[in-house]
Amino acid sequence: MIRRATTRTVSATGGGQIATTVLPGGLRVVTETMPGVRSASIGVWVPVGSRDESPAVAGASHFLEHLLFKGTAARSALDIAKEMDAVGGEFNAFTEKEHTCYYATVLDRDLPLAIDIVTDVVLNATVTAQNVDVERSVVLEEIAMRDDDPADLVHDEFASALFGDVPLGRPILGTVESIGALTRRQVAGYYHRRYRPDGMVIAAAGNVNHAAVVKQVRKAFAGHLDLDAEPAAPRGGQTTRVGGPAEAVKIVTDDTEQANVVVGMRAVSRHDDRRWALGVLSAALGGGMSSRLFQSIREVRGLAYSVYTFGSSYADAGLFGVYAGCQPGKADEVLDLISTELDRVAKRGVTAAEVQRGKGQMSGGIVLSLEDSASRMTRIGKSELVYGEVLAVDELLQRVESVTRDDVVDMAAYLLQQPRCLTVVGPFDEHAFDGAV
Repeated sequence: MIRRATTRTVSATGGGQIATTVLPGGLRVVTETMPGVRSASIGVWVPVGSRDESPAVAGASHFLEHLLFKGTAARSALDIAKEMDAVGGEFNAFTEKEHTCYYATVLDRDLPLAIDIVTDVVLNATVTAQNVDVERSVVLEEIAMRDDDPADLVHDEFASALFGDVPLGRPILGTVESIGALTRRQVAGYYHRRYRPDGMVIAAAGNVNHAAVVKQVRKAFAGHLDLDAEPAAPRGGQTTRVGGPAEAVKIVTDDTEQANVVVGMRAVSRHDDRRWALGVLSAALGGGMSSRLFQSIREVRGLAYSVYTFGSSYADAGLFGVYAGCQPGKADEVLDLISTELDRVAKRGVTAAEVQRGKGQMSGGIVLSLEDSASRMTRIGKSELVYGEVLAVDELLQRVESVTRDDVVDMAAYLLQQPRCLTVVGPFDEHAFDGAV
C-alpha cells in the first residue's frame, strides 16, 4: 500500500531529466524535460488491448478508443474538438495488442488544458447507446478500408495464421461480425472493468515541470484512485512461448494488381535479452538499402518495389517476418529468394561488417526517433507501462553496442530454423503455394 507519493529520477539526453512518481493508489506519472522546446505532450497509457478480449467482445478495445472521444459528463465531442482546436493542439489515440494510449500535443503553456481534456476523456466518458451505434459504422468503415489495402491486410492475416484463433492472432479492429454484435452494455462494462488507474501510466514530455504535472494529474484523478491499491505489475510472461504456426500457408484470394507476401515465424518476447541481437539481425536481413534482401530482390533483380523485415514483441511471445510486394507472376521467384537467404543466414550467420551496420542502424533509429516531445512521451510512457522502468537513451545505445557477432549468429541459427508461416494476399487460389514453406 502506497500512502505517500514516491519519486525517482534519471538523467535524459540533451540536459533533461526523466522523473517518475508513484501516487497513492498506484497511478504512475513519468515526465521527461526537453530544454529548448516550446511544445509539450501528454499521454494516458492504459494496459488494455485486443489481447484482453474474449471472442464475444473482439474489437472492443479499439471500439472503446473511438467512443471515449464522443463526450464526457462535462464535455460533448464538439466541446473537446473546439477546446483543442482553439490552442492548435493535436488529440488522438491508438490501440495495440496489449495497450491503448490517448495523447495530446500542445504549446507548453497549454499543457494544463491538455491534461484536463485527456484525463477527462479517459476517466469520465459517457459511452451512450447512440454513440455506440454511430461509431459502429465508423469502425466498420475502418475495417473495410483495411480490407481494401492488401499491404495492410496481409499483416493481420499473417498474425492470424501464425498464432491462430487466440487473442494475439485476432485483428485489433475486430471483425465485421464482432463489431456488428457489440452492445452498449458490453462496451461500457469492458470500460469500467478494465480502465483502472492503478494500471495506468501518465507520461508527459517537452517543456514540462514534473512537480506541476504531478499536481495536475493528482487533481484530475481525485476520487478515482483506490488508495489501498498498489501499482499494477507489467504484463507477465518472462519467457518466450515457442511453437509452430497455426497455419503453415494462408492464401487470401483478392483481385489485386500485386502479390503481397509475408514469410515469418514466432520470435522472442520483449523480456528476452536476445531481442537486441534480433534487432541487429533484422537490420542485416532487410532493414535498409544495404540489407541482403533489399539488394537481392530489388536492387539486383528488380523484382519488388518494397521488401523489408519487421517484428513485434509481446509479454510472452513475438513474431518476425519478411514482407515483399511484387507482380503476381514473380511471387514464386521472390519467395524462393527470401527462403534461400533465410536458410543461408540460419546456417552461416552474417558478417562482422553487417553486424556493425546493423548496430549503427538501430542506434541511429533510436536517437532520430526522439526529436520531438510526442516521441519522447511515447518512449517513456510505453517503457514504464511494459517494463516498469525507463532506461536512459545512453543505456539503450549501450545495450545495442554490446551485441556481438556471435550473439547475432546464435539468434539467426535459433530463429530462422523455426517453423515458417507463409501468408499471401493476391490473385491466387488456395492451393497456389502448397508446400512452399
